Amino acid sequence: MPDEPLFTPRFFVMCGFTFTVFLSAFQLLPTAPFEILARGGSTFASGLFLGFLTYASAFSAPLTGAFSDRAGQRRILITTSLALALFSLAYAVVPGYRLMLGLVLVHGVFWSGLLSASAAYLTNSIPANRRGEGIAYWGLSSVAAIAVAPVIGFWVYRLGWTTLCVESAGLNLLMAAIGLQLPEQPVIETPPRGRHVEWRVLALAMTLFLYSFGYGGITSFTALYADANGVRPKGIYLTVLSVVILVTRPLSGRLGDRLGHQRVLLPCLALIAVGLGCLCFGGTLKWQIASAVIFGAGFGTAYPVFVAYVMQHIAPGRRGAAFGSILAAFDTGIGTGSTLMGAIIGSYGFAAAFGTAAALSALSVPYFVLTERLVGRPTTTQSAHPA
Repeated sequence: MPDEPLFTPRFFVMCGFTFTVFLSAFQLLPTAPFEILARGGSTFASGLFLGFLTYASAFSAPLTGAFSDRAGQRRILITTSLALALFSLAYAVVPGYRLMLGLVLVHGVFWSGLLSASAAYLTNSIPANRRGEGIAYWGLSSVAAIAVAPVIGFWVYRLGWTTLCVESAGLNLLMAAIGLQLPEQPVIETPPRGRHVEWRVLALAMTLFLYSFGYGGITSFTALYADANGVRPKGIYLTVLSVVILVTRPLSGRLGDRLGHQRVLLPCLALIAVGLGCLCFGGTLKWQIASAVIFGAGFGTAYPVFVAYVMQHIAPGRRGAAFGSILAAFDTGIGTGSTLMGAIIGSYGFAAAFGTAAALSALSVPYFVLTERLVGRPTTTQSAHPA
Protein backbone atom coordinates (compact mmCIF):
# COMPACT_ATOMS: atom_id res chain seq x y z
CA MET A 1 0.00 0.00 0.00
CA PRO A 2 2.00 3.00 -1.28
CA ASP A 3 0.08 5.55 0.80
CA GLU A 4 0.84 3.80 4.12
CA PRO A 5 3.27 5.94 6.16
CA LEU A 6 6.58 4.49 7.27
CA PHE A 7 7.62 7.16 9.76
CA THR A 8 4.99 6.99 12.50
CA PRO A 9 5.29 7.93 16.20
CA ARG A 10 5.51 4.24 17.08
CA PHE A 11 8.37 3.81 14.59
CA PHE A 12 10.36 6.61 16.23
CA VAL A 13 9.69 5.28 19.75
CA MET A 14 11.08 1.91 18.63
CA CYS A 15 14.13 3.68 17.22
CA GLY A 16 14.66 5.39 20.58
CA PHE A 17 14.32 2.07 22.37
CA THR A 18 16.84 0.36 20.09
CA PHE A 19 19.30 3.25 20.33
CA THR A 20 19.28 2.92 24.12
CA VAL A 21 19.68 -0.88 23.93
CA PHE A 22 22.87 -0.64 21.89
CA LEU A 23 24.17 2.42 23.70
CA SER A 24 24.21 0.32 26.84
CA ALA A 25 25.48 -2.93 25.29
CA PHE A 26 28.33 -1.43 23.30
CA GLN A 27 29.76 0.33 26.28
CA LEU A 28 30.11 -3.02 28.05
CA LEU A 29 31.20 -5.23 25.15
CA PRO A 30 34.43 -3.43 24.10
CA THR A 31 35.48 -2.66 27.70
CA ALA A 32 34.76 -6.08 29.25
CA PRO A 33 37.85 -7.69 27.61
CA PHE A 34 40.04 -5.03 29.25
CA GLU A 35 38.39 -5.66 32.62
CA ILE A 36 38.91 -9.42 32.26
CA LEU A 37 42.59 -8.85 31.40
CA ALA A 38 42.89 -6.53 34.42
CA ARG A 39 41.47 -9.31 36.62
CA GLY A 40 44.13 -11.75 35.46
CA GLY A 41 42.35 -13.37 32.51
CA SER A 42 44.05 -14.31 29.21
CA THR A 43 43.34 -12.98 25.72
CA PHE A 44 41.32 -16.13 25.13
CA ALA A 45 39.27 -15.48 28.28
CA SER A 46 38.67 -11.88 27.23
CA GLY A 47 37.04 -13.11 24.03
CA LEU A 48 34.78 -15.45 25.96
CA PHE A 49 32.67 -12.57 27.35
CA LEU A 50 31.17 -11.77 23.97
CA GLY A 51 31.43 -15.41 22.97
CA PHE A 52 29.38 -16.68 25.90
CA LEU A 53 26.82 -13.88 25.52
CA THR A 54 26.21 -14.66 21.88
CA TYR A 55 26.25 -18.46 22.28
CA ALA A 56 23.65 -18.26 25.02
CA SER A 57 21.65 -15.87 22.87
CA ALA A 58 21.96 -18.09 19.80
CA PHE A 59 20.93 -21.34 21.47
CA SER A 60 17.96 -19.77 23.25
CA ALA A 61 16.78 -17.46 20.43
CA PRO A 62 14.47 -19.89 18.61
CA LEU A 63 12.62 -20.52 21.89
CA THR A 64 12.59 -16.93 23.18
CA GLY A 65 11.53 -15.69 19.73
CA ALA A 66 8.62 -18.14 19.60
CA PHE A 67 7.70 -17.25 23.20
CA SER A 68 7.50 -13.56 22.28
CA ASP A 69 4.94 -14.46 19.58
CA ARG A 70 2.73 -15.95 22.30
CA ALA A 71 3.36 -13.58 25.20
CA GLY A 72 3.39 -10.34 23.20
CA GLN A 73 6.47 -8.42 22.10
CA ARG A 74 5.86 -5.33 24.23
CA ARG A 75 5.72 -7.36 27.43
CA ILE A 76 8.98 -9.10 26.52
CA LEU A 77 10.69 -5.77 25.76
CA ILE A 78 9.86 -4.36 29.19
CA THR A 79 10.68 -7.55 31.10
CA THR A 80 14.04 -8.10 29.42
CA SER A 81 15.02 -4.45 29.89
CA LEU A 82 14.51 -4.75 33.63
CA ALA A 83 16.45 -8.04 33.67
CA LEU A 84 19.40 -6.47 31.83
CA ALA A 85 19.55 -3.71 34.44
CA LEU A 86 20.02 -6.39 37.10
CA PHE A 87 22.76 -8.08 35.08
CA SER A 88 24.61 -4.78 34.65
CA LEU A 89 24.57 -4.20 38.41
CA ALA A 90 25.67 -7.78 39.04
CA TYR A 91 28.77 -7.32 36.87
CA ALA A 92 29.81 -4.50 39.18
CA VAL A 93 29.85 -6.67 42.31
CA VAL A 94 30.84 -10.21 41.25
CA PRO A 95 34.45 -11.04 42.17
CA GLY A 96 36.85 -12.36 39.54
CA TYR A 97 36.45 -12.76 35.80
CA ARG A 98 35.20 -16.36 35.98
CA LEU A 99 31.95 -15.31 37.66
CA MET A 100 31.55 -12.57 35.05
CA LEU A 101 31.75 -15.24 32.36
CA GLY A 102 29.24 -17.44 34.19
CA LEU A 103 26.80 -14.56 34.57
CA VAL A 104 26.97 -13.55 30.92
CA LEU A 105 25.62 -16.97 29.90
CA VAL A 106 22.30 -16.19 31.61
CA HIS A 107 22.46 -12.61 30.33
CA GLY A 108 22.49 -13.98 26.77
CA VAL A 109 19.12 -15.69 27.15
CA PHE A 110 17.40 -12.41 28.01
CA TRP A 111 19.37 -10.63 25.29
CA SER A 112 17.98 -13.00 22.64
CA GLY A 113 14.43 -12.39 23.85
CA LEU A 114 14.90 -8.64 23.65
CA LEU A 115 16.35 -8.71 20.12
CA SER A 116 13.77 -11.14 18.73
CA ALA A 117 10.84 -9.28 20.27
CA SER A 118 12.02 -5.84 19.15
CA ALA A 119 12.65 -6.98 15.57
CA ALA A 120 9.26 -8.72 15.33
CA TYR A 121 7.45 -5.74 16.87
CA LEU A 122 9.07 -3.36 14.41
CA THR A 123 8.41 -5.57 11.38
CA ASN A 124 4.72 -5.82 12.26
CA SER A 125 4.58 -2.01 12.44
CA ILE A 126 5.89 -1.07 8.99
CA PRO A 127 4.28 -1.32 5.51
CA ALA A 128 5.06 -4.59 3.73
CA ASN A 129 6.12 -2.89 0.49
CA ARG A 130 8.67 -0.73 2.36
CA ARG A 131 9.98 -3.44 4.65
CA GLY A 132 13.61 -3.33 3.53
CA GLU A 133 13.65 0.45 3.77
CA GLY A 134 11.96 0.43 7.17
CA ILE A 135 14.31 -2.17 8.64
CA ALA A 136 17.28 -0.26 7.24
CA TYR A 137 16.20 3.04 8.78
CA TRP A 138 15.36 1.37 12.08
CA GLY A 139 18.79 -0.25 12.05
CA LEU A 140 20.38 3.20 11.96
CA SER A 141 19.35 3.68 15.59
CA SER A 142 21.59 0.80 16.65
CA VAL A 143 24.37 1.95 14.33
CA ALA A 144 24.26 5.49 15.73
CA ALA A 145 24.52 4.06 19.23
CA ILE A 146 27.49 1.88 18.28
CA ALA A 147 29.21 4.93 16.76
CA VAL A 148 29.33 6.73 20.10
CA ALA A 149 29.02 3.95 22.69
CA PRO A 150 32.62 2.64 22.65
CA VAL A 151 34.06 6.15 23.05
CA ILE A 152 31.68 6.85 25.94
CA GLY A 153 32.32 3.42 27.40
CA PHE A 154 36.10 3.77 27.47
CA TRP A 155 35.76 7.27 28.96
CA VAL A 156 33.43 6.04 31.72
CA TYR A 157 35.64 2.99 32.27
CA ARG A 158 38.46 5.33 33.28
CA LEU A 159 36.26 6.25 36.23
CA GLY A 160 36.00 2.60 37.20
CA TRP A 161 34.27 -0.62 36.14
CA THR A 162 31.59 -0.15 38.79
CA THR A 163 30.73 3.29 37.45
CA LEU A 164 30.37 1.87 33.95
CA CYS A 165 28.08 -0.94 35.14
CA VAL A 166 25.83 1.43 37.10
CA GLU A 167 25.55 3.76 34.11
CA SER A 168 24.65 0.79 31.90
CA ALA A 169 21.94 -0.27 34.37
CA GLY A 170 20.49 3.24 34.24
CA LEU A 171 20.22 2.97 30.45
CA ASN A 172 18.48 -0.39 30.80
CA LEU A 173 15.88 1.19 33.09
CA LEU A 174 15.41 3.93 30.50
CA MET A 175 14.75 1.18 27.95
CA ALA A 176 11.95 -0.19 30.13
CA ALA A 177 10.45 3.29 30.44
CA ILE A 178 10.49 3.71 26.65
CA GLY A 179 8.93 0.27 26.24
CA LEU A 180 6.02 1.37 28.40
CA GLN A 181 5.23 4.04 25.79
CA LEU A 182 4.70 1.45 23.07
CA PRO A 183 1.16 0.22 22.35
CA GLU A 184 0.62 -3.51 22.74
CA GLN A 185 0.23 -5.46 19.51
CA PRO A 186 -2.39 -8.22 19.52
CA VAL A 187 -1.22 -11.80 19.05
CA ILE A 188 -2.17 -12.32 15.41
CA GLU A 189 -2.18 -16.10 15.46
CA THR A 190 -1.25 -18.92 17.81
CA PRO A 191 1.81 -20.83 16.54
CA PRO A 192 1.21 -24.55 16.16
CA ARG A 193 1.93 -26.50 19.35
CA GLY A 194 5.42 -27.96 19.41
CA ARG A 195 6.65 -25.86 16.52
CA HIS A 196 9.36 -23.44 17.58
CA VAL A 197 12.08 -23.30 14.94
CA GLU A 198 11.71 -22.03 11.39
CA TRP A 199 14.09 -24.59 9.88
CA ARG A 200 14.27 -23.15 6.36
CA VAL A 201 15.01 -19.73 7.80
CA LEU A 202 17.74 -21.26 9.98
CA ALA A 203 19.33 -23.02 7.00
CA LEU A 204 19.43 -19.81 4.95
CA ALA A 205 20.55 -17.79 7.96
CA MET A 206 23.77 -19.79 8.22
CA THR A 207 24.89 -17.31 5.56
CA LEU A 208 24.96 -14.80 8.41
CA PHE A 209 27.02 -17.20 10.53
CA LEU A 210 29.79 -17.21 7.92
CA TYR A 211 30.26 -13.45 7.94
CA SER A 212 29.27 -12.69 11.54
CA PHE A 213 32.26 -14.83 12.61
CA GLY A 214 34.41 -11.87 11.55
CA TYR A 215 32.11 -9.36 13.20
CA GLY A 216 32.63 -11.16 16.51
CA GLY A 217 36.35 -10.62 16.14
CA ILE A 218 35.91 -7.01 15.13
CA THR A 219 33.76 -6.26 18.17
CA SER A 220 36.11 -7.97 20.63
CA PHE A 221 39.56 -7.34 19.21
CA THR A 222 39.84 -4.27 16.96
CA ALA A 223 40.34 -2.10 20.06
CA LEU A 224 43.09 -4.44 21.26
CA TYR A 225 44.55 -4.48 17.72
CA ALA A 226 44.57 -0.69 17.70
CA ASP A 227 46.15 -0.58 21.14
CA ALA A 228 48.93 -2.97 20.02
CA ASN A 229 49.70 -0.61 17.12
CA GLY A 230 49.51 2.59 19.17
CA VAL A 231 46.34 3.78 17.41
CA ARG A 232 44.20 6.30 19.29
CA PRO A 233 41.33 6.36 20.02
CA LYS A 234 41.19 2.61 20.58
CA GLY A 235 37.55 2.43 19.49
CA ILE A 236 38.21 4.13 16.13
CA TYR A 237 37.28 1.03 14.10
CA LEU A 238 33.76 0.70 15.50
CA THR A 239 33.22 4.45 15.19
CA VAL A 240 34.21 4.56 11.50
CA LEU A 241 32.23 1.38 10.85
CA SER A 242 29.13 2.97 12.33
CA VAL A 243 29.51 6.18 10.36
CA VAL A 244 29.83 4.25 7.09
CA ILE A 245 26.70 2.24 7.86
CA LEU A 246 24.82 5.42 8.75
CA VAL A 247 25.67 6.87 5.34
CA THR A 248 25.05 3.80 3.18
CA ARG A 249 22.18 1.94 4.83
CA PRO A 250 19.25 4.31 4.01
CA LEU A 251 19.99 4.07 0.30
CA SER A 252 20.68 0.35 0.31
CA GLY A 253 17.45 -0.58 2.10
CA ARG A 254 15.36 1.24 -0.50
CA LEU A 255 17.48 -0.28 -3.28
CA GLY A 256 16.76 -3.77 -1.98
CA ASP A 257 12.99 -3.16 -2.08
CA ARG A 258 13.22 -1.95 -5.68
CA LEU A 259 15.84 -4.21 -7.27
CA GLY A 260 15.33 -7.35 -5.23
CA HIS A 261 16.89 -8.27 -1.94
CA GLN A 262 18.99 -11.18 -3.25
CA ARG A 263 20.48 -9.00 -5.97
CA VAL A 264 21.71 -6.50 -3.38
CA LEU A 265 22.76 -9.10 -0.81
CA LEU A 266 25.40 -10.98 -2.84
CA PRO A 267 27.73 -8.01 -3.61
CA CYS A 268 27.50 -6.99 0.06
CA LEU A 269 28.72 -10.41 1.16
CA ALA A 270 31.75 -10.01 -1.12
CA LEU A 271 32.54 -6.58 0.36
CA ILE A 272 32.51 -8.06 3.87
CA ALA A 273 35.20 -10.57 2.90
CA VAL A 274 37.37 -7.86 1.33
CA GLY A 275 37.00 -5.61 4.37
CA LEU A 276 38.12 -8.37 6.73
CA GLY A 277 41.01 -9.16 4.40
CA CYS A 278 42.33 -5.62 4.83
CA LEU A 279 43.03 -6.33 8.50
CA CYS A 280 45.43 -9.10 7.48
CA PHE A 281 47.84 -6.39 6.30
CA GLY A 282 48.01 -4.65 9.67
CA GLY A 283 46.24 -2.84 12.47
CA THR A 284 47.58 0.62 11.75
CA LEU A 285 45.20 3.56 11.46
CA LYS A 286 45.28 3.35 7.65
CA TRP A 287 44.34 -0.31 7.48
CA GLN A 288 41.74 -0.07 10.24
CA ILE A 289 39.96 2.78 8.48
CA ALA A 290 40.15 1.06 5.05
CA SER A 291 38.73 -2.13 6.54
CA ALA A 292 35.98 -0.32 8.43
CA VAL A 293 34.83 1.53 5.29
CA ILE A 294 34.72 -1.57 3.05
CA PHE A 295 33.38 -3.92 5.72
CA GLY A 296 30.80 -1.34 6.80
CA ALA A 297 29.47 -0.86 3.26
CA GLY A 298 28.79 -4.58 3.01
CA PHE A 299 27.88 -5.45 6.58
CA GLY A 300 25.50 -2.54 7.07
CA THR A 301 23.43 -3.57 4.06
CA ALA A 302 23.60 -7.37 4.18
CA TYR A 303 21.58 -7.86 7.37
CA PRO A 304 18.54 -5.65 6.59
CA VAL A 305 18.15 -6.93 3.03
CA PHE A 306 18.43 -10.53 4.24
CA VAL A 307 15.81 -9.93 6.93
CA ALA A 308 13.49 -8.17 4.45
CA TYR A 309 13.87 -11.09 2.05
CA VAL A 310 12.91 -13.60 4.75
CA MET A 311 10.03 -11.52 6.14
CA GLN A 312 8.35 -11.40 2.73
CA HIS A 313 7.45 -15.05 3.23
CA ILE A 314 6.71 -15.26 6.97
CA ALA A 315 3.27 -14.81 8.54
CA PRO A 316 3.07 -12.07 11.22
CA GLY A 317 2.39 -14.49 14.07
CA ARG A 318 5.58 -16.41 13.30
CA ARG A 319 7.96 -13.47 12.97
CA GLY A 320 9.32 -13.78 16.49
CA ALA A 321 10.22 -17.41 15.76
CA ALA A 322 11.73 -16.45 12.40
CA PHE A 323 13.85 -13.73 13.98
CA GLY A 324 14.88 -16.23 16.63
CA SER A 325 16.22 -18.52 13.90
CA ILE A 326 18.04 -15.62 12.24
CA LEU A 327 19.47 -14.54 15.57
CA ALA A 328 20.57 -18.11 16.34
CA ALA A 329 22.74 -18.25 13.23
CA PHE A 330 24.00 -14.67 13.51
CA ASP A 331 24.91 -14.90 17.19
CA THR A 332 26.50 -18.33 16.82
CA GLY A 333 28.81 -16.76 14.26
CA ILE A 334 29.63 -13.83 16.53
CA GLY A 335 30.27 -16.09 19.52
CA THR A 336 32.41 -18.51 17.54
CA GLY A 337 34.39 -15.66 16.02
CA SER A 338 34.98 -13.96 19.33
CA THR A 339 36.05 -17.20 21.01
CA LEU A 340 38.18 -18.80 18.29
CA MET A 341 39.77 -15.57 17.10
CA GLY A 342 40.92 -14.91 20.65
CA ALA A 343 42.67 -18.27 20.63
CA ILE A 344 44.16 -17.68 17.15
CA ILE A 345 45.41 -14.25 18.17
CA GLY A 346 47.05 -15.71 21.26
CA SER A 347 48.89 -18.35 19.20
CA TYR A 348 49.44 -16.83 15.75
CA GLY A 349 48.64 -13.12 15.90
CA PHE A 350 45.97 -10.74 14.68
CA ALA A 351 46.66 -11.13 10.94
CA ALA A 352 46.06 -14.89 11.01
CA ALA A 353 42.82 -14.43 12.96
CA PHE A 354 41.34 -11.86 10.58
CA GLY A 355 42.56 -13.89 7.58
CA THR A 356 40.56 -16.85 8.88
CA ALA A 357 37.50 -14.61 9.22
CA ALA A 358 37.94 -13.29 5.68
CA ALA A 359 38.12 -16.81 4.25
CA LEU A 360 34.95 -17.89 6.05
CA SER A 361 33.01 -14.80 4.97
CA ALA A 362 34.01 -15.40 1.34
CA LEU A 363 32.16 -18.74 1.55
CA SER A 364 28.88 -16.95 2.37
CA VAL A 365 28.21 -16.11 -1.30
CA PRO A 366 28.25 -19.67 -2.70
CA TYR A 367 26.55 -20.95 0.46
CA PHE A 368 23.54 -18.62 0.08
CA VAL A 369 23.14 -19.36 -3.64
CA LEU A 370 23.35 -23.13 -3.14
CA THR A 371 21.15 -23.25 -0.03
CA GLU A 372 18.43 -21.12 -1.59
CA ARG A 373 18.25 -23.58 -4.47
CA LEU A 374 18.16 -26.61 -2.18
CA VAL A 375 15.69 -25.51 0.51
CA GLY A 376 13.75 -22.88 -1.42
CA ARG A 377 12.24 -19.75 0.06
CA PRO A 378 11.29 -19.70 3.75
CA THR A 379 7.54 -20.24 4.07
CA THR A 380 4.99 -20.92 6.77
CA THR A 381 1.73 -22.78 6.66
CA GLN A 382 0.03 -19.42 6.20
CA SER A 383 0.85 -16.83 3.61
CA ALA A 384 2.52 -13.72 4.82
CA HIS A 385 0.21 -10.81 5.50
CA PRO A 386 1.05 -7.13 5.03
CA ALA A 387 2.50 -5.56 8.13
